[in-house]
Amino acid sequence: MLLDASAVTKSFQGFIAVHRADLQVQEGEIVGLIGPNGAGKSTFFNCLTGDLTPTEGRVRFDGHDVTRATPEAHARLGMGRTFQLPATFNDLSVLENVMVGAFLRHPHRRRARAEAERVVEFTGLAPHAHLRAGSLGTPGRKRLEIARVLATRPRLMLLDEALAGLTPVEIREAIELVRTIHGSGVTLVIVEHIMEVILSLAQRVLVFNQGQLIASGKPEQVVNDPAVIEAYLGKRKTRASA
Repeated sequence: MLLDASAVTKSFQGFIAVHRADLQVQEGEIVGLIGPNGAGKSTFFNCLTGDLTPTEGRVRFDGHDVTRATPEAHARLGMGRTFQLPATFNDLSVLENVMVGAFLRHPHRRRARAEAERVVEFTGLAPHAHLRAGSLGTPGRKRLEIARVLATRPRLMLLDEALAGLTPVEIREAIELVRTIHGSGVTLVIVEHIMEVILSLAQRVLVFNQGQLIASGKPEQVVNDPAVIEAYLGKRKTRASA
């Protein structure tokens, strides 16, 4: 088991944002987390990555208890994450941004630069390598966020709405990039609102509503679950099926 989160609960001054949520991820899987806004999925996600400490429960990664570990400790063990809003260093070049991630494994500048160049090529950012990160549009910045995480050499990558704000064509291109990343041996957990992404990529889906897991299973099973339709998909699914 690569990731094992058990009975994770997170409360804020009495408000329970996540209640006893479980997630087990085997190496090589792609797992999707979906749910309406405010459902608790991002809070749960942040508990997995070390950005929040669970109030109760336990998180283990690759056999290590990381429940109270820092995000840096998670990264050193091989867990990387993106953010909903790309956290790029706008005054640095694209290549320099990716080098920031590479320094985690390669403290010497020459080796970090070589690793960053490899990742920039891998993610299709090579034509923009020497541009300021702040000059990129949304698709480029999203891709740069992914590239910087890849430069840390993660075994598990958690994508937090990494494809939000893209056009349909850009979404399809990004889906292919994610497939390529998975094909390179990286396990993935994806938080996403765009059902096309989940249906195209996820092998297994977990659904959050009001801080609790209400369904899990294969994507085609989950989207036809009455509880999921009521809580999340609603009329959109009815129209799509008409």
